[in-house]
Amino acid sequence: MTDAPPPLPTAGPATVARLAPGTVSPVRLAALRTGAVLARVEAGLVALTGPGAVSAAQGLLTNDVEKPGDGAFVYGALLTPKGMIVVDAWTSRLGSTVSFTVPAEGRERALAIFTRSVPPRLARLADRTAELAVYRLAGPNALAVAEAAGLPVPPGPGRVLPAPGGTSEVARATEGAPFTLQLAVPVAETEVVAARLAAAGAVSGDGATLELARILAGWPRLGAEVDDKTIPQEVRYDELGGVSYTKGCYTGQETVSRLHFRGHTNRYLRGLLFDAEPPAAPADGWSSVTHLDRDVGRVTSLAWVPESGVAGGGRWIGLAVIRREVGPGVMVRAAGRDARVVDLPFAVPFVGPA
Repeated sequence: MTDAPPPLPTAGPATVARLAPGTVSPVRLAALRTGAVLARVEAGLVALTGPGAVSAAQGLLTNDVEKPGDGAFVYGALLTPKGMIVVDAWTSRLGSTVSFTVPAEGRERALAIFTRSVPPRLARLADRTAELAVYRLAGPNALAVAEAAGLPVPPGPGRVLPAPGGTSEVARATEGAPFTLQLAVPVAETEVVAARLAAAGAVSGDGATLELARILAGWPRLGAEVDDKTIPQEVRYDELGGVSYTKGCYTGQETVSRLHFRGHTNRYLRGLLFDAEPPAAPADGWSSVTHLDRDVGRVTSLAWVPESGVAGGGRWIGLAVIRREVGPGVMVRAAGRDARVVDLPFAVPFVGPA
């Protein structure tokens, strides 16, 4: 009698992601809105290489890596057999290699899934996290800055190019993503690449800057919007282009497809625009959202967005997974404060009261 394989990992419990006032500097905020910000990402980079790499990825990822062909860069997730998100991933396809950029906290989960699900005869599994640093370039001038720095820029969204003599690859995110370009840079060359981009006009950013961009874009995060019971459609995967309904089978597809073709989720990711007067901070910690004295969901992310040119001015915004019937325009009580439910992504700048 052989031992049973270990159970598949899960996303685990979630907490509230929070960006307090002063976390993102005015210079970085301005660059995010009108220029370009470069920041290193705490991420894992796992690759499958070999004749079966594409088919193996196709059988695990919610999105399609076969149809877009070589040079594809797509967003998706790896699921449990019951359709719950284990880890999300930006996935690039170059030749016989499929690479998965995952949140740092999801790296071990991704490795466990690939080790369990992909036979070595089909594809070799490599953890490249220690050898490659992941940078992201965000802002409306990101493409111009990259071109000025001499980097190869993919011809359109959702594409990736190899970059000789420096970065391993340059990938261009799909429309609506919280960043424009992703660079996989050999660790030994990070300073050189960062200096080239800075000389071309990129403002040095940090994780908090990209986190603000994520919240503004309404993009879900592992450990905040995504917990161990989250189904892709609950956190906007349809709107983000993170699920294909025309590809073949993949792990967890039955649940995802059934929801798409026969029903809908009971909860959904929405934005929260907090009352501007007074600008009191929402309460810390895990917080419920209530409407008409009924619990309708949970706050998942909070951020203070400064007002340009106004000292101390700004507004709290947030993300929340709430009951579907509590739609845009409804006033709720969230994290101890009044807020209006809004569509995502956020429209900025914010004008007038909530």
